[in-house]
Amino acid sequence: LHPLLVKIIDTPQFQRLRHIKQLGGGYYVFPGASHNRFEHSIGVSYLAGEFIESLHRKQPELNITMSDILCIKLAALCHDLGHGPFSHMFDGLFISSLPECKNWKHEKASVDMLQHLLNENNLWSLFKDYGLDDVDMIFINELINRPHAELSVEWMCNGRPVEKSFLYEIVANKRNGIDVDKWDYFARDCHCLGIPNNFDWKRYIKFARVIEVNGIRQICCRDKEVTNLYEMFHTRTSLHRRAYQHKTSSIVEHM
Repeated sequence: LHPLLVKIIDTPQFQRLRHIKQLGGGYYVFPGASHNRFEHSIGVSYLAGEFIESLHRKQPELNITMSDILCIKLAALCHDLGHGPFSHMFDGLFISSLPECKNWKHEKASVDMLQHLLNENNLWSLFKDYGLDDVDMIFINELINRPHAELSVEWMCNGRPVEKSFLYEIVANKRNGIDVDKWDYFARDCHCLGIPNNFDWKRYIKFARVIEVNGIRQICCRDKEVTNLYEMFHTRTSLHRRAYQHKTSSIVEHM
């Protein structure tokens, strides 16, 4: 891990993720699902690094910089900092029931928690030591909580220009849902729940390329990868039907 990531992991704000169960109330139904947001966040950062570094090696014409790579790893590490107790139960059932918090989202809370983490632990100076500036911080925040997720004609992000639009598809892909966040929790949840997962993220990365489509650079893959992608979305469906939306889990969370 990059030294800056280690410094962030060692803060109390990040260490609290050790005590937040990945599946919330699902742990009461599936005793093996005892994994936490802590290890998931580190895993997502690792996968994001593998993905962006692969693109950097294969396509030098993309002009991916070391700052781009570090920002993506950092955003992946901190993308779940804003989760409350019992993960999605907190924003799905609890806090959304408060009139003043109807629009509360853990992505926005993650951005706020990251700012708080940096202030409380005096880590801003380290950002500059590793070559990051205010624009990079905007980029990191947009990777975690992209304010204009919908596709539009006009480029709405301020952290990176439209020429680097593909960078926004690695941590949280709002275009097609294929991102490293899902890859990690699919593998982790399936392992702990005993559900098969046949998606091969290493193979997907191997065949992924950035191609310009309708004037926008997007991450694309070979046509022969369609079966691998079918496996990914099949795994997602299986997890929702067999675990995430389990009736007893829902009952526990409502109680």
